Formats: sequence, structure tokens, C-alpha cells
Amino acid sequence: MENFAYEYRDERPYEVLNGVIYSMATPTTSHNRISFNIARKFGNFLEGKICEVYHEGTSVFFPDDEQVIPDVLVVCNKGIIEENGIHGAPDLVVEVLSPSTAKRDKGYKKNLYEKHGVKEYWIVNPIDLSVEVYLLHVGKLELDNIYRIYPEKELKYMDEKERAEIITEFTTSLYGDDLIIKVSDIFS
Repeated sequence: MENFAYEYRDERPYEVLNGVIYSMATPTTSHNRISFNIARKFGNFLEGKICEVYHEGTSVFFPDDEQVIPDVLVVCNKGIIEENGIHGAPDLVVEVLSPSTAKRDKGYKKNLYEKHGVKEYWIVNPIDLSVEVYLLHVGKLELDNIYRIYPEKELKYMDEKERAEIITEFTTSLYGDDLIIKVSDIFS
């Protein structure tokens, strides 16, 4: 009964990074809620368009036997989509941090995505309610901005001008102003 959820698979999902196998932990409900909110936003926007969104459990295969399972990914190149996963770089990758994966998501996996040409990479932190957006520029994933929800205890120390400068929504580099993402919708 312990492995009931994985009965249809040969084994628990795993990632392979630099030759090391990392078994995937079961995500928390807040982790799932956040990744689903993001996937739903992209899914609704992409309906009827060429790009596709994938959520929780879709493997991405890179050369040299690297395999990752991002929380959310967007793929516009239909040629890399196969039944067992994505074979090549997605256009956008989202990782929702958890204590056991944060170091890999911010380090090795970010470098892996950069190396293979992922155009946009989001690191979502459920603890501080932030989204770090990295954009590929001349072969490097560079921090574009950090968007976050500020708790009331922080807001009360800000003056009116500082509060007015808080960015509460943003766009993705893939779709310009056509897709507006509200930070509050990610963490609702």
C-alpha cells in the first residue's frame, strides 16, 4: 500500500544530475497549489496556441544522461515532445523550492538550464512568497527581477512611495504584455 501512488510506474520518479540519482519526494499541498496555479495560468493562456504547458511529473531529458522533473514547464518546439517526456530545452521552467531541493534548484539545475538554452527560469519560494525570474541573455541566465508579496509587518515600515513601487504583477518574456501574472495569484 505504501507505493500505491506509483503502482502504474516501474519506480518512484527521480532526477539524474551529474550522474547522481535523486529520488523525488512527495510535494506538500502548498507546493502543489503554487505549481498548479502557475500551470493553470499558462494553460488557460496557451489554449489553442502552439506552446504547451506541463505540470508535475513530466521528465526533461538533456544530453549526458541528465534528467530533471520541473514543477512547471512550457514547450513551444513540438519536435522535442515525446511520450516519455521532453527531449531538449523547454522554453520556460519553473521550480518551486522545498527544503530538500532548494540548493540544487538554485545551483546545479539553474546552470543546467542555462547550459541547454532554457529562455526563462523561475525560482518560486513558498516561504518568502517570492518569484525570481531569470532570463537567458547571451548564453547566461541572468536575474531579471524578484517579485514578492510583502507581509503587513513589512509594509507598515514602508512609506507611501515605497509601497507604490512594489510590483504586484509581471509578464513573461515569451509572451510580452499578452500574459499578465499577478504575484498574488501564484500564492493564492
